[in-house]
Formats: sequence, structure tokens, C-alpha cells
Amino acid sequence: MADVLDTHLDVRAGEYGDLVGALVVPVSRLQEFVAELVKRRPAAPVPITLSVDTGLGGVPKALSLTTSRAALLTTGTVEMPAPHDVDSVWLERVTEFVPDDVVAVVEPRRPDADGSADWIAGVRRVVGHGCRPKLRCGGDRAGAFPGVTDVSRFLAVVAAAGRSFTASIGLQGAVRHVDPDTGFDHHGWLNLMVAVTRALRAVPPAAAGGPDDGGPSGAEVPGSEPPAEASVEPPPELVEAVRGALDATDADALAAEVADVDQATAARVRAHLSSFGSTAPADQGAEMARLGLV
Repeated sequence: MADVLDTHLDVRAGEYGDLVGALVVPVSRLQEFVAELVKRRPAAPVPITLSVDTGLGGVPKALSLTTSRAALLTTGTVEMPAPHDVDSVWLERVTEFVPDDVVAVVEPRRPDADGSADWIAGVRRVVGHGCRPKLRCGGDRAGAFPGVTDVSRFLAVVAAAGRSFTASIGLQGAVRHVDPDTGFDHHGWLNLMVAVTRALRAVPPAAAGGPDDGGPSGAEVPGSEPPAEASVEPPPELVEAVRGALDATDADALAAEVADVDQATAARVRAHLSSFGSTAPADQGAEMARLGLV
């Protein structure tokens, strides 16, 4: 934990620190994290995201601890895994344990096989309940990397519903590539940005609720009424437009498409793609600079 925290603080203080978001901290290690923060006494509170690995019942105590240590850290997001076919009963429990001023990020666990109807239906239920869905983009086995079909459907569903989303760790480079050591297909964060841009251009702002519907300062409130589009399967043409961006491997062409985005669309994309995880954020910042994106 000490090494992770030191690395994070170094990156935040570095050249690309403005690109770095919250550090994800498991609830089970929150006290250890706070103890390390006390030793370092950061000049400003460190933003964190709580990752629920001890059950929803542990959330209130964890949030109470973060509140009592407001001079050291701040959190506005709680992430939690959910069954792939998560239902309304499970989501109501989220409402019970996560207060309205904290964004609940729910990740329906995706089956290894691409194209699960239950999983995409679970994503729609998460969206419809007012929570922010999370897309896991990788892990330590091939099945943890979603196929282009599943990512396309996920992005189309959240774009049509007008909800923001979070992408998990696994986006280790700008563009789609195969890891030479593992043979795993990795999605690229630049592919994801272009895919989101295309999806939002296909869905006019008036047709979707907007990522900041339902709560103050962009917070999505669990239990809020979903937009009508949330329960509708996305149009095939929208899925295909997204798929083309995810399949691309030309970094310069993708970067040029991003550079050509107008300010209004860029603001929608930034609000829609809330964050993506990385174990090497400084490397991603350097790659963004090389591509002329920052």
C-alpha cells in the first residue's frame, strides 16, 4: 500500500498530474491506506474511489471513516461488483447503503463468453436504476477481456440512455493491440474515446437524459426514473458505428478524429466517459502528449 500511494502521489505531482483521477482503494484496506496517508500528510485531500470487496454492509462504516479524515482524503464514488444478471432487488440494496451524494458505480460481472443477453440486460437495469455502470476491460485471464461485440453493445446502451460510465483497469495503451507475452487482445483508451464520440453523435442530446441528469453536480441518483431509451435495445447501426472505432489500430487516424471534435461534443464525451483505470497513468499521459491530445 505504501508503494502504491507513493507512486500515485508522485504521478499527481508530475507533468501529467492534471490527468490523474481518484485512486481506487479497497474497503478492506482503507484503514491501512489512511494510516499511510497520516504519515505523509498530503498538502491537499487525496481523491479516492472506494472499491467494495467486503459486502455492501461495510459501506457506511467506510464512508464514515473517510468523512472523519476529510483533511487527508475525499471520496465521491463507491464501486461494487454485481451479478451479471443483477436485478432490481439487488440494486435497491445499493440505495440503502450508498447515500445520494455519493455516486454508486455498479459492475455487472460479464460472463467469459461474448454476447451474453443476461449481461447486457443487467447493464440496462443498472442504468435504469440511476447507477453508473462499469465496464471491466481486462484482468489476469483471457476471459476478463470483453470482446468487441460486448463493448459495442455496452457503449450503445449507455449512450442511448444518456448515462456516464466508468471503464476499469485493462486499457494499457492508446490503441487495440495483442500483448506479445500473454496473447490477450487489449482494447485501447483512444479506441474507447472515439467509440464514445461516435455513439454520442448518433444520439442527439435531446434524445438522451444526459450524464448529469437526476442529481446535483453530475451525481446520478440511485432509484431515479430512467430515460425511455434505457429499456430499448440500441439500434444495430449505432452498435456498428461503435464497433468500427473499437476495431481500429491506426493511432494517428484515431487521434486526428479526436482532434477534430468540436467543443460541445468534447464536453459531452468527457461527461459521458467519467474515467478509465490504469496502473501506469504517467505512461498514458506521455502517449496522449505524443499523439497531440494534451
